[in-house]
This record gives sequence, structure tokens and C-alpha cells, in this order.
Amino acid sequence: MIPFLQAENLSKRFGDQLLFEDISFTIFQHQKIALIARNGTGKTTLMEILAGNDTPESGQITKTGDIKIGYLKQIPDLNESLTVFEAVFQSGDKIVETIRNFELAVRLNHKDDITKYTELMEHHHAWDFEIKVKQILTQLKIYDYDQLISELSGGQKKRVALANVLINEPDLLMLDEPTNHLDLEMIEWLENYLEKTKITLFMVTHDRYFLDRVCNEILEMEGNTIYRHRGNYSYFLEKRNERIEMQIAGVDKAKNLLRTELEWSRRMPQARGHKSKYRMDRVDDLKVKASQNLNENNIELSMNSSRIGNKILDLELISKSYGDLCLIKDFSYKFQRSEKVGIVGKNGTGKSTFLNIVTGNIQADQGSIEIGQTIRFGYYQQTGIEFNPGDKVIDAVQKIAEVINFEDGRKLTASQLLTTFLFPPDTQYSFIDKLSGGEKRRLYLCTILMTNPNFLILDEPTNDLDIMTLAVLEEYLRVFQGCVIIVSHDRYFMDKIVDHLFVFDGEGNIKDFPGSYTIWRNKQLEEEEQEKKLKKPELKAQPKPIKLKERKLNFNEKKELVQLENDIEVLETEKARITEELNS
Repeated sequence: MIPFLQAENLSKRFGDQLLFEDISFTIFQHQKIALIARNGTGKTTLMEILAGNDTPESGQITKTGDIKIGYLKQIPDLNESLTVFEAVFQSGDKIVETIRNFELAVRLNHKDDITKYTELMEHHHAWDFEIKVKQILTQLKIYDYDQLISELSGGQKKRVALANVLINEPDLLMLDEPTNHLDLEMIEWLENYLEKTKITLFMVTHDRYFLDRVCNEILEMEGNTIYRHRGNYSYFLEKRNERIEMQIAGVDKAKNLLRTELEWSRRMPQARGHKSKYRMDRVDDLKVKASQNLNENNIELSMNSSRIGNKILDLELISKSYGDLCLIKDFSYKFQRSEKVGIVGKNGTGKSTFLNIVTGNIQADQGSIEIGQTIRFGYYQQTGIEFNPGDKVIDAVQKIAEVINFEDGRKLTASQLLTTFLFPPDTQYSFIDKLSGGEKRRLYLCTILMTNPNFLILDEPTNDLDIMTLAVLEEYLRVFQGCVIIVSHDRYFMDKIVDHLFVFDGEGNIKDFPGSYTIWRNKQLEEEEQEKKLKKPELKAQPKPIKLKERKLNFNEKKELVQLENDIEVLETEKARITEELNS
């Protein structure tokens, strides 16, 4: 295999915080690698260094030849003054520039330019590539080429940036959380696209189905060590579990040996001033190993949830429209205890609007909403991270409560709770602005859960959270006694948590589907397949050709055949002349 990019002994700090130190790995041609690490350990910083946008404090990056790197940032950095068309086709590649100029000429109907770039398209054999480009733009729902980048939402900018990086077909494609802000259909399309292409891929993602189906290697970064797992996500989980079990066994063994060594040390005669230096050093090493807390990075979410009464939430014929756009039409539902509902639908079909109506942030146009007296909402919003920039991490928690009560009777101070949420004491007194995107999300989740809600509403809770935190959140929600509504594009997360789905069709209709996301999606694909079969026209049996007896041509027919041959020659000359005129 050809090594495309080699990282040797890379180290990086962010202020006083050490992100990673002396890490090394190699990306080979045609590998599809996912990087897994906890939030705050420098995944995005490492991607920036590999892409050449940042420099390490020590170590070096070696690239093979002049390989072209395409990098999709977690938050795209696009020129706000460009149009969508200009941003999508921004490139140094000759073929992409030729397609851009040809498409622009066609859109503006400049006949001279159409002729010029048609010849260039032929010269570069770019017609097949143009079809591929248009397929990418269609799948990512990019239609309004004249819209300015400054007018787009965060999700639309992500799609434009993704289209640009895919169209340019780099040798090494680097993607930082590519599924964020994409709806489920787009995620499935991107998954299939990356799975089938032979491109070399290095990415960070929290979408475990996506990761499992696309990647053939996992790099796990933990404790300044890189663990390489040659397989998909399922294989990684298996091997990681084996490693942790071995580490736990090693710590237990070290504790037993330490106990033995300490007993020996205490039994030594007081008169002897020199104890075996080897054994004393061994005691010190064993103390370090035995003091390792392998569970220190495991979040335990077991806060109390408020008591829930008989009446929870009743929706009666609610409707909501914006002008001619009807998002919700005559929807009724009564929530039951411990119910866990997932919401699916394309972007813009009214999912977030529905959540805001339920919580009272938006008024429905008609219908009634009755909320039980004991209900206490915990609303984790997609864009709800609004911390005071001057606050420190511990300030955000202390504003809610100084002491937090747990179901098992434990009490934790704000500082102890933050430590449980992977914010060590030195980080707690750092300013919130210094946290990574994932760490801010984790802090936001902490502030929501510590209010003891009994009805959780989670709008895209999986964005920017690391896989380890997601696994613990899933376990918390699984045993949560209250009600849960989840909007998420993370199929793995949805499958593990929800009992049934509200399916939004974009025309105001909401269907209650009894089952998980995968069951619903498989049923949907089956129905689409059936529709295709029904639309296929039946081929009628062709009648057998009648065999004619061969006969000789008469004089007039021979004369007509000769004339036809002469006419064909004249007409071909005329056709060539007309074609030449059209081309000019």
C-alpha cells in the first residue's frame, strides 16, 4: 500500500491544556479511517494540522508527492460574498473549472462561450464527470445557484461545502462530522457514495451506522496513545472492551502485588538503613499502576427525575402554518408514562416547530394543548447553547444549584458533578469560550439534566458529542422513568431509544409509526420498490414476423434503388454543410 500521509510524534497544546503528545500514525491509499476520541482531546485540531491549516508544537507531517487533500470543516468557512454557484465550483482543478464555465455559459445563454467550452469539455472528456457533479448537487438539494452564501443557514452552508469537496475529487478526503445538519436521506446517500468510491478517507464522526458501513479502520486516541483497529466500528468495540478488561485485570494484579510489597517493606528490621532499592522502586511503580482509575472517564447520569402524575401532555387538533406552508395539520395525541418517541422527517418539515409548540415557545394556529401539573420539561435545543462568555465552567452549574441530589441518596457539589461529566478541576475554572464545541454541548446537557426534568425534549442531542458520551446518554435515557421526545438524524441513537415514531411528511401530516427507525426505513424502501414495479410497463408479446418469399427486383425497382443511392449521397453532403453552419 502507498503511504499518502504520515504523522510522526505530533504534539499540541491549547493554552495550558495538553491536547495530545508524541502521537504517530500513517494513512495509506484507499484506506477509510475514522478517528475516535473524547471531546476536548483535539480531534478537530489534529484534522487542521493534517490539512495544513495549523502547525504542531513538535513533530512533522510527511505527504507523498503532490497528493490533493480535500477537507470539510465541522463549521464550514465559506466566503459570504460568493453565490452558491461560485462556492460549489470553487476549485483549482481544470476539469471542474471547465464544467463551471460551461454551466455558466449555458445559464447565461452566451453562444460563443457555449461553443468554446463545449470543445474544452470534449477535450477533457468531462461529460461523464459533469453528470456525476449534477447527481451530487441534486442529492444534496442544491438548486438555487444565485443565492448568496451570507443568506444560507448553517445546514445549507454545510451542504454547499460538502458538494464542493466531493466535486473536486481529492486524493485524500478529510471529513469532520460530515453528517451534522444533513437529513436522514442525505446521510444514507453520502454513506453509499463513500462506501462505493475508492477514495482515501480520514474522518471524525459520531454516527455509528455511518462509521460501521463506510470505514475499514478505526484510530482510537486515548491518553496520548493511538490504538489501531483494522476493522469497522463493531470490531473496534469488541477489541476496546478486551483492552479495558486487560487493563482492569492489570490494575487488580498491581494492587495485590502492592499489598504484598508493602507488607514486606513494613516487616523489614528498623536497624537496617538500606532496604532493597529494587524492591522499593518496585513499590513506587506499583503505587502508580494500582492508583489508576479506569472508570474516571465514565459519566454516570443518575439524577433524580421529578414525580410524574396521571395527566402528562394532551394535544388536540393542533395546526401550524407559515403563509402557504402547512407544517402541522389537525394533529392529536395523548402521551403516556415512560413513553419514548422519535421524530423523523426531512429538513424543513416542522420538527423543531412541533417541539417549540409543545414547550410553549410558539403558539399553534389552532387546537389545544393541556400539560399535566407535575410536568417539568427539560428542553435540549439544537441552537440552545447560550452561555455568558464571561462565565467560567463552574459558574454555569452553580447558577442552577450548588448541590445536586441523586436517586441513590448521594449528594454532589457543583464541582464534583462537573468532574463526573469529564470536566476536571483545572478545566472548571477555565472560561467557557475556551471549550471545544463538543465540550460546550456536554456542559449544556449537564445543565439540562440537573434541573430534574420528567419530560425530556431533545433536539439533535447527538451533534458534536463524542461516541463515549453518547453511549452513556443512551443508557441514561433507556432507564429514564419520564417521557422523552427525540429529534435526531443519528439512526443508531434512535434505534436504541425510541418505542415509536412521529413521521412528518412535509405537507402537515404526522403519522404515528409503531417501531424503530430501521423498521420504518426498511418498510419505506419496500414500498418504494413496489411502486417502481407497478409503474414498470408490461412488455407485450411481439407477433412473429411473417416470412416472405424471396423474389428478384423488376426493372423499375432497380432504377429506383440506384436513384435512392444517389439521393442519399446528396443528402449526406447537405447534412454535413448544415452541421458545419450550426457548429460555427
